[in-house]
Amino acid sequence: MAENTVLVVGGGFSGLTAAVEAAEAGSNVIIVEKNPYLGGRVTQLNKYFWKMCPPNCGLEIQYKRIKNNGQVTIYTLAEVENISGSEGNFDVTIKTRPRFVNDKCVACNKCAEACEIERPNDFDFGMSKTKAAYLPHNQAFPLQYVIDEKTCKGPSCGKCAEACTYDAIHLDMKPETVNVKVGAVVMATGWNPYDAKKMDNLGFGTVQNVVTNMMMERLAAPNGPTAGKIVRPSDGKEVKNIAFVQCAGSRDENHLPFCSYICCLASIKQATYIRELYPDSKAKIFYIDMRTPGLYENRFYTKIKEDQNVSFLKGKVAKIERAQNGDVAVTAEDIHGGGKITETFDMVVLATGMEPTSRSLKGAGVAVTDDGFVDQATLPKGIYATGTLKTPVDVARSAQDATGVVMKSIQSLRRK
Repeated sequence: MAENTVLVVGGGFSGLTAAVEAAEAGSNVIIVEKNPYLGGRVTQLNKYFWKMCPPNCGLEIQYKRIKNNGQVTIYTLAEVENISGSEGNFDVTIKTRPRFVNDKCVACNKCAEACEIERPNDFDFGMSKTKAAYLPHNQAFPLQYVIDEKTCKGPSCGKCAEACTYDAIHLDMKPETVNVKVGAVVMATGWNPYDAKKMDNLGFGTVQNVVTNMMMERLAAPNGPTAGKIVRPSDGKEVKNIAFVQCAGSRDENHLPFCSYICCLASIKQATYIRELYPDSKAKIFYIDMRTPGLYENRFYTKIKEDQNVSFLKGKVAKIERAQNGDVAVTAEDIHGGGKITETFDMVVLATGMEPTSRSLKGAGVAVTDDGFVDQATLPKGIYATGTLKTPVDVARSAQDATGVVMKSIQSLRRK
C-alpha cells in the first residue's frame, strides 16, 4: 500500500538505519541499492568511529533487524529511474541489473572455483582480484554470489552454472523494470572518495606506493587484500615509515571547496593502525588545520599527540615524487619552521575528500548546491535526504540524522 510504504534509496549505514527504524514503526519499506550488497562504505572500513568497531559490529545488528522484520523488501544492483507524484502517493520506477544468481545460492564458492576469468576487485580498490563469479566480500548481505557481466563470457562458457549443484546460476537473466507506489522517499545514496588522480602533483596513479585513505582501510582490514598486514602495494614491504597528506582535494576551490569532516580523524585512526601493528614504526601527518570536532579532540587527537613516534607538520604538500627503492618523497611547506622540507617515506596516504553522490536524484527533480549536496529547500514534500547527501558527517551522525528523517517520512505517510 502506497500510503504506508517508505522507499529508501541507498543501502549504506544511514539507509539501513532509516529502513529498520521505519519498518519497526510499522511501515512497509523498500530498499534500493546499486551495489550487489548492503552496508555501503562502512563495509570497506577496518574500524569506524567512535568506538573503533569493525564494520560487522554495527552492521550485523542492522542486518538482523531486517531479517527479523517481514516488512522490508530489498532490491540490489538497482537504481531509481524516475519518481513522480506527490506526498503520500509517489510512483517510482526501479531499474535492476541481473545478478545471474538466484536465492538458491548457498555461497559454496564452487562457481568461483570453476570460473577461469579474473577481474580487479573494486571492493579492494583494485588491490586484489576475484573471479568473474564472486562474493563481494566475506560478510556480504545478502550472502549471495554475483556474476560480473562485464567480464563473464556468458552462456558460451557456462562453467560456473555447470559447477553449481543448487541451480542457483542462470546466465540468461535480463535487466528488469519494477514500478512501485510509495508514500515517502528517503534518499541515502552516500558518498564517493574523491578521485585522487585529479591532483597530479600528489602522484596517485603515477608514483608507486601512494594510496588513498580508503585503500589504507582495506590494507588494514582482516578481510582485505593483505589480510590486515599493512605492506606496500609495489613490493610487499612492511610499512614502518608512513606519511599522511591531509585535505587531498578538500578545501580546494579547484576540487572540493568544503571540509570533508572525517579526513583528519581518519588519518589519526590510521596512524594508530600502523603504530599498533609495528611498534617501531613512525607516522607523520601533513596538515593545513587539524579538525577533530567535539569529543573526538580528547579521545583521539590529544591522545595520539602523546605518541613520540607520531609527528605533525603544518603546511601544504607541494608535490609527491618517486624516490629510490620504491620509497616516496614528499615536499611540503613548513609553516612553523619556515621554508620547505623534503622527506622520504615507505608509503604515503592521501586523505581524499568526501564527494556526495547524486545519480539517484535524476528522476526526482531535486536541485543540488554548488558543493554538490542536496539543496534541501528544493525537496518536494514527502522526499527527504539524509546522511552525507546533506553534508559531510561520520557514521554515528549519519545514523542519528537518518533516525530523525524517518520521523518526517512517517509524518508524510500519516498526513495522507
